[in-house]
Amino acid sequence: MWFENAVIYCLDVETFMDGDGDGIGDFRGLTDRLDHLETLGVTCVWLQPFQPTPNLDDGYDVADFYTVDPRLGTLGDFVAFTHALRDRGIRLIIDLVVNHTSIEHPWFKAACADPNSRYRDFYIWSKERPKDADQGMVFPGVQETTWTWNEQAQAYYFHRFFCHQPDLNIANPAVRDEILRIMGFWTELGVAGFRVDAAPFLIELTSGEGPQGKAMFEFLEEMQTFLSWRQGDAILLAEANVTAEHIGDYFGGGHRMHMLFNFLVNQPLYLALARMEAAPLAKALRELPPIPPHTQWAQFLRLHDEQDLGRLSDADRQEVYAAFGPDPCMQIYDRGIRRRLAPMLGNDAWRILMAHSLCFSLPGAQVIRYGDEIGMGDDLSLKERLAVRTPMQRSNDANGGFSTAPADRLVRPVISGGPCGYERLNVQAQRLDPGSLLNRIERLIRVRRSCEEVGVGRMTILDTGEPAVLAHRCDGRNSVVVLNNLSDREVSVTLPLDKGERGRLVEIAGDDPYPKGGEAIALRGYGFRWFRVDGGDRRPG
Repeated sequence: MWFENAVIYCLDVETFMDGDGDGIGDFRGLTDRLDHLETLGVTCVWLQPFQPTPNLDDGYDVADFYTVDPRLGTLGDFVAFTHALRDRGIRLIIDLVVNHTSIEHPWFKAACADPNSRYRDFYIWSKERPKDADQGMVFPGVQETTWTWNEQAQAYYFHRFFCHQPDLNIANPAVRDEILRIMGFWTELGVAGFRVDAAPFLIELTSGEGPQGKAMFEFLEEMQTFLSWRQGDAILLAEANVTAEHIGDYFGGGHRMHMLFNFLVNQPLYLALARMEAAPLAKALRELPPIPPHTQWAQFLRLHDEQDLGRLSDADRQEVYAAFGPDPCMQIYDRGIRRRLAPMLGNDAWRILMAHSLCFSLPGAQVIRYGDEIGMGDDLSLKERLAVRTPMQRSNDANGGFSTAPADRLVRPVISGGPCGYERLNVQAQRLDPGSLLNRIERLIRVRRSCEEVGVGRMTILDTGEPAVLAHRCDGRNSVVVLNNLSDREVSVTLPLDKGERGRLVEIAGDDPYPKGGEAIALRGYGFRWFRVDGGDRRPG
């Protein structure tokens, strides 16, 4: 399946490229900049919400599921964009944000205005404030309750997220039918799949008596069945930050979600980076639950939300905070860090590159956050998660080449000044520099796409005796061996391979050229090396 080795590029239309000079990114601007994505080597684009919205949660408060926000363009612009992607052989997935709507959605307005409206049961109500109303908030420290009084409806409504995002009632068959209708609409316009936002909360059964602790997993099967009939190779990628014992519930033997973001590996990965030791990541990889055939993990370094550390122990979380977010203003929701990858890693290009090598070498598809390919920074003066959602930096022209509008009209300020300012850090400058982070990551993506065994083969952790090095091999039709040095010191390791295999290692990627010869393999600080085992018997996949 196409998604098993995909390289997915995540972006927000409103911050990628402004095509009409109004200060807001749009589909025409995005379409004009697709050459960047094609050259980078991505195989799939993931768009964050672009539907009409009051924009109280950066578009995740949707007011109409069936069209494009006028600020970003028209449905015609969207279709032109999907056509341009197809011309380049790039697929498209979009956010499916159907756990909730905006309070401005016509459904919610009708539900509040008339208790006999068919939309009343699209939402979850209680005449009395439930006893657990101050529990289960997704955004602790910012959100105070999960139940809010509506004067017009004369009832409390449930919202797992912010009060302007009332939850839809998944127990209502009419709501489930509407979700399938939304999926069908967008697949007809060229969408190849959906990133299912907040999947555990989408299928959570809740009533006025409070959460029932049950989930409607069978609806995930309905979603896949519907999508398979509409477009056979379309996919569902779930945001499901759950424990290992619940992973199988979301894959459903291959009949529910096609892909899950690998939160089980991502959090220990940051602990390993903080310690400069491979052990936490190696342990997480060894303990990953098996997944059904023709399903896949989605590996990532950073997404658009906070860097979630909620499943680490308190001590381990504090260790990661100390390394990557020591100032309280860098921390958020009592569980995460609201910084971009590059500043967390000290804007050290070698360390950033090694982190990408590390992630790219893990089993699964790869997800890249826009701007990480050039080492974009964050703006901690912005509210909450907006710190990592600043406009793409294209050149050293005004506004970083993002827009020709006056700076005070931009949807969000472009980062200016310092090591991450657009004046020195931008796509144009790095494209012209053969040794830039952008060009090195582009080469890594080409290597990763040529090594399908990394994505779908059998992975084995190799013991080198060096705590700083994660070494592993991936066996499929061919075999690939990858070493990543998580520390800032030079190391030398010997791989536990038989003599014949050691003699057939052919280097296919690395941070720098290394001298050949000898059994010991050298790695500079934050160095990495990829080898193919050339010739010999092919191992089974």
